Amino acid sequence: MNSIWLVSLFFVGISMWVSYRLRSKFSAYSQQPLSSGLTGREVAEQMLREHGIQDVQVVSVDGVLSDHYNPLTRTVNLSSDVYNNKTIAAAAVAAHECGHAVQHAKAYPWLTMRSRLVPAVQVSSGLVQWVLLAGILMIKVFPALLLLGIGLFALTTLFSLVTLPVEFDASQRALAWLGHTRVANEREFPQAKDALHWAAMTYVVAALASLVTLVQYIFMLLGNRERN
Repeated sequence: MNSIWLVSLFFVGISMWVSYRLRSKFSAYSQQPLSSGLTGREVAEQMLREHGIQDVQVVSVDGVLSDHYNPLTRTVNLSSDVYNNKTIAAAAVAAHECGHAVQHAKAYPWLTMRSRLVPAVQVSSGLVQWVLLAGILMIKVFPALLLLGIGLFALTTLFSLVTLPVEFDASQRALAWLGHTRVANEREFPQAKDALHWAAMTYVVAALASLVTLVQYIFMLLGNRERN
């Protein structure tokens, strides 16, 4: 149990550092004007149009770094800072979210798998902490409960792992388009790439943390069986 807490604290620290780097990068690149003069909304609309996607709307939403693509409503949702601004950060984020729309239009397999996992993950994420806690407390008398918790946690871990290729591919599509169209010039392109790199790192850390914690829970269950 102590090792799980230590690993959790370690990854919390790493996550906080990556989050800090991400915010500092986006803060810096949000001050860098885009030479093409396009707002995030215009970047998104142009990328969708040039990929032949006509049934996806670009809308503004509240929040900071709250940008996302919603396959159910077929909307590219951009935070107001991204939607309205003509900066490198805005262009990178807008193009990345449109990368998800392109994935959807092309039935990208990893995105399809991720979408199918969403309903089950929504249920398991609300239960997993309580089932794991009860399973740890009752491990000697009812080990099956911990096994159930591990199953639920494995589902969330799988979701985190499947998310990685989805996010990396969306960034690759975004960067390829930004470079090809010259929406970001030779000076701006490396900065857009750097911004998306740090955004991707948040998903990498989350996936690693989930995987390592899952392995620890499995070892805990196996250790209990050996003692019995």
